[in-house]
Amino acid sequence: FVESPPVSDRTASSPAHKAIKHGMFPTAVLCVYGFFSNMRPSEPFLTAYLMGPNQNLTETEVVNKIYPIWTYSYLVLLFPVFLATDFLCYKPVLVLQASSLVVTYTMLWKARGLLAMQLLEFFFGLATASEVAYYSYIYSVVKPTHYQRVTGYCRSITLLGSAVGSLTGQLLQSVDNVELFHLVIITLVSAAVAFIAPWFLPMPKRSLFFHKSPGAAEDEACSRSSTSRTLQVEDSEGVSMPEGGSRGLVEVLQMLFDDFIQCYRCRPLLTWSVWWALVTCGYFLVLNYAQALWETVRSSRDDIIYNGYVETLSTLFGALAALLVGYLPSSWSMWGELVLCVLSLLMAVCVFVMDLLKNIWVCYSLYVLFRTIYMLLITMATYQIAASLSMQCYALVFGVNTFVALLLQTLLTVIVVDSAGLGLDVYTQFLIYGTYFAVISVIFLLAGLCKLTSTRRSKEEVLADVQTESNSPPNGEMSVL
Repeated sequence: FVESPPVSDRTASSPAHKAIKHGMFPTAVLCVYGFFSNMRPSEPFLTAYLMGPNQNLTETEVVNKIYPIWTYSYLVLLFPVFLATDFLCYKPVLVLQASSLVVTYTMLWKARGLLAMQLLEFFFGLATASEVAYYSYIYSVVKPTHYQRVTGYCRSITLLGSAVGSLTGQLLQSVDNVELFHLVIITLVSAAVAFIAPWFLPMPKRSLFFHKSPGAAEDEACSRSSTSRTLQVEDSEGVSMPEGGSRGLVEVLQMLFDDFIQCYRCRPLLTWSVWWALVTCGYFLVLNYAQALWETVRSSRDDIIYNGYVETLSTLFGALAALLVGYLPSSWSMWGELVLCVLSLLMAVCVFVMDLLKNIWVCYSLYVLFRTIYMLLITMATYQIAASLSMQCYALVFGVNTFVALLLQTLLTVIVVDSAGLGLDVYTQFLIYGTYFAVISVIFLLAGLCKLTSTRRSKEEVLADVQTESNSPPNGEMSVL
């Protein structure tokens, strides 16, 4: 007879336990959550819904008084939610995000009036700020060797959910003539399904900053030393904190500040991060107010609109562009700034032409091209930044870049969009956004030219040194008279 293993051993060897241990179950649950939380059939028609008979708001109220609240909320909540996500070990913040989405679409369904819609934008800003929990949870429950694969799963499923939602909304609206009011209800149902998923996720035992396991601390020390950062490790088997230890808030903030200084001393990383922040700011502005531009060019009250098809195509082309980045044979270390210059200029042209021609089909086509270029470049920037960073610094740098982008977006929103500032109409706004991208293009043109000049001078100096050494007699050789 073979002695049966203890109950605890049998449980540990069960298929369910192995799935949880290797991250398969949490990844699957997270993908379900990502799909349904991003499947929003009403999203492409939000401006039309707010300005339609259901809400009966004016263009000025929607563009200049309601939409800016999302930007302000996102900016204010981003850093506190980032810290809370790590301190609470991700899962509670995922539940908070799911709850915020349910509240958002419940209010969009039931609430009426300017103040209610502004409060709705606050909850949507909270949900957006909480996305950090979705993209960082999985790293606490799977091994580092699986990071790339599970990141691909989670990001792909959100794009798929967004594309399916946009396509579903367009088909229901244009083929079956379903009212926008019902699309909001379908979106609410999808958010309610998404709300169920996070409750089934296992609670992580560690996090990136506040709660570190010994193995994680050792991995962190190894990754820091591999990137030539000046941190001291007492011995190869020691760890920086005791088992089960946790850092305090002050210690975490000091560590984040030290990492921030070390990371941004790297010139290539700083270059890509500056581009990231500048262009993401403009990208958010164009996305936020594109529907308002389309509604002005072609009103949904008078004609059929195809916003859903456009959002679906732009999402799919963006995903395809992101996949193609790994196959582009280019020397980004040499020509990166000039590539950013040319493609940022193309984004500026897209915005200018959309604004000046005032043709809905031109607007649709250039919007798809605009988003595709951004997805191509932001994926490229993500790869360039992440290539030499540990997971901890990866989260920090991307968080800082997003925060700077939101800070710039808030500044432009206050000045250009908000009724408390200039409160410009949507056509004038897009003229300014196009100019903004043109300025970015000029900045990186100058940076690229300076880099090429510096590189050429360095090569000339090296060649001059080589020639000098070749012309000088060898050591110990004496000239004969």
